[in-house]
Amino acid sequence: MTDPKNNPNKQRRSFFWQRKPALAQELARPVHSVQAIDSKAQPWYQPTLLKVAVVVLAVAAILPTHANGQFGIDTAAIMAALSKMQSLMNTYIAAPLRVINQNEQSIAKYEQQVMYPLAAINQAKSSVVQFENQFNNVSSMFRVNVSSATLPRSQNLESLLLSRNAANVPILSGQFQNVYGVVMAQNAASSQVRTMTDMTDAQAQDAMKRAIEIDALADAELSEANQMGQQISEAAPGSAEILEAEADVWVVRANAYTQAALAELMRTRGIDLANQSKGSKLATSDNTNNNGLINGALTNR
Repeated sequence: MTDPKNNPNKQRRSFFWQRKPALAQELARPVHSVQAIDSKAQPWYQPTLLKVAVVVLAVAAILPTHANGQFGIDTAAIMAALSKMQSLMNTYIAAPLRVINQNEQSIAKYEQQVMYPLAAINQAKSSVVQFENQFNNVSSMFRVNVSSATLPRSQNLESLLLSRNAANVPILSGQFQNVYGVVMAQNAASSQVRTMTDMTDAQAQDAMKRAIEIDALADAELSEANQMGQQISEAAPGSAEILEAEADVWVVRANAYTQAALAELMRTRGIDLANQSKGSKLATSDNTNNNGLINGALTNR
């Protein structure tokens, strides 16, 4: 009798999920039919229990396991060290920093409420804006046209004197001579009178030229003061500094006004000197005419 385990015609049943409903019918077939079917070589990929066990063992060997990080140091030791470091930082670093922060907040509060209060700064800014508006009104009045000459030659000279442009200084001498005349001829007056007249004309022209230059300088200073005032109104470190800077701006403007008034006085004095020179010239001309009349009367006698 043949051993069932060593029987080559032993029927190998598949797993339960691969079994077909017709398995009972196949089992009912004759033995020789089953032996003929099973005698066929089965393919290698057909799953078996041994194959499944090998695959499971291989997958279990490949799957990663839990690793112990930090070079084998225990997590509890790491957490204890971190906790100790945090305690030291809170004691020796956080506490002093907290005190420093409180002191800085106290200083900032003192500066904001006592030294540089916001209300005083806003009031100073509004005062600066008000001062600037007043200055603009004064500046517009300062630019009022005061020309008064009616004749062409005198109008040309007056326009040069009030031009406030230093580039017009070289051409003033010609306009001056058109209005006040030139030094008398050599035979028309004595050398002393001619010298005095020439010096008077020179001094009058110098005063007029200087007045034009001072007017130009005053305009430059006023423009600079206006820019300073605008900058102060925009940037304000503190109310006291704003008021002090605005006072300095007004000092510059006052100096500019003083220089403008001085220029006007110099113009007036220059015109006075020119008039005196013109009087000497007219007296000389009258003298010449009188001498001619006297000579003619004596000759015709």
